[in-house]
Amino acid sequence: MSAVNETLIRDVVADVLARLGGVSAPPAKSAPASAPAPAKADCGCNGKTSAASPARRGNLGVFEDANEACAAAHESFLQLQKGGIAARVKIVEIVKSMAEANAETWGKLELDETKIGRLDHKIAKLEIIKLVPGVEWIRPDGRSGDHGITLEEYTPFGVVGAVTPSTHSIPTLSGNIVNICAAGNAVVFNPHPSAAKCAAIAVRAYNEAIFRETGIENIATIISKPTMESFAAMCKHEAVRLLLVTGGPGVVKAAMQTGKRAICAGPGNPPVFVDDTACMTRAAKAIIQGASFDNNLLCIGEKEVFALDKIADKLMSQMEQNGAVRLSNAQLDALTKAAFTITPGQGGGCGHAAVNRDFIGKDPAVLAKAAGVNLPAGTQLLFAETAADHPFVVEEQMMPFLPITRVKSLEEGVARSLEAEHGYKHTSIIHSHDVEAMTAMGRALDTTLFIKNGPCMAGLGLGGEGYLSYSIATPTGEGVTNPKTFTRVRRCVMVDNLRIY
Repeated sequence: MSAVNETLIRDVVADVLARLGGVSAPPAKSAPASAPAPAKADCGCNGKTSAASPARRGNLGVFEDANEACAAAHESFLQLQKGGIAARVKIVEIVKSMAEANAETWGKLELDETKIGRLDHKIAKLEIIKLVPGVEWIRPDGRSGDHGITLEEYTPFGVVGAVTPSTHSIPTLSGNIVNICAAGNAVVFNPHPSAAKCAAIAVRAYNEAIFRETGIENIATIISKPTMESFAAMCKHEAVRLLLVTGGPGVVKAAMQTGKRAICAGPGNPPVFVDDTACMTRAAKAIIQGASFDNNLLCIGEKEVFALDKIADKLMSQMEQNGAVRLSNAQLDALTKAAFTITPGQGGGCGHAAVNRDFIGKDPAVLAKAAGVNLPAGTQLLFAETAADHPFVVEEQMMPFLPITRVKSLEEGVARSLEAEHGYKHTSIIHSHDVEAMTAMGRALDTTLFIKNGPCMAGLGLGGEGYLSYSIATPTGEGVTNPKTFTRVRRCVMVDNLRIY
């Protein structure tokens, strides 16, 4: 497989960024002069086209109308069918190469638009798109016997309708294109509104490069001004055969009620359990690394720690020695009041804590200011000792702060972890050298990802064995998505023939 021309990538991106700085799609332009669209055979319509046809060309995949975006993606799917496996391979190659080559530029664009996370980690999340599996995963299964041969193939659905989050907009979109197109599909995106500009810029760049290399237009389309109405229109469109939703409970619930098959990557609140057999230095470093990554925006990120009482002080001491800053009770109270809104419970019940969105994904310095703390330079994470029912434990707060709760036994640690995880079955983490403890926690929590003695990212191939995807389908059970996730299985049977022996 030949490498994508790096000069082409630079030229495409420079051209797109120079011309297309806004989120809304400018008036439709003709295909690039350097690669004219292939002539179409006369279909007998005497040159007439439908009223929607010109608009369907969009602006390098960017559309204002959801129905036009879906129709264009369907046309692209038909083109991809003709292009075959070679076209899929080239698309995957282009997306992976461009994501890495433009990681710094696109990472900054996303941070500037969303105002959440860390630039170095925004860049890193794009540089590792190369870890997303591609066409090599689509292999048929065959068997032969006395009565002939049977072949099962993994074939595309057609058009996949996808929703991407604000936390990892371009990385999720890029990884989804690789998985979905490797399986032979086209895709239409309804991005999170607060990350729609950067997503549209990436889609434009991908489409222009893919068109130049393959002649396929609009392999990934995007709705420039996404709303719940555009989401509903995308879901209802007849060309959309499959949905992929990466987001919060609301949009996941909506997708599952559409009547179409939905692959849903929902919320998580990953607990960490640390026992007295673990290496405290290694555990502390791994916890800091995972919980601080992109200011704890990862759905797999460490959100709360349950530590055996006998080692809790040692663990916290190691965290301080490795760059985390501990808050006092008074400082924790001040941060909690700023980071959460507590609404009174009905009927005298417990109040409910809602996360203050102004603190999500912000730098530790922002949290420290609210807590009344002066941070040393380079601090990546804050932490404090809390009760098991503290809002920072109960809520998926996505901030570079980690609550640590003492427990008296393995049984209590597992029970507290199960309660805090809320049955999302997303991610859980343990630091232990006791295989029985690992087994007990793994069985009890039954999470999609279960990481032992490492940071959360090890569960997606970063420091652990495996592959990457930013869409982890927990509510619907597909797990870490890959190209096979976006295929349907077809069986072809030859009876009593073609078996040679």
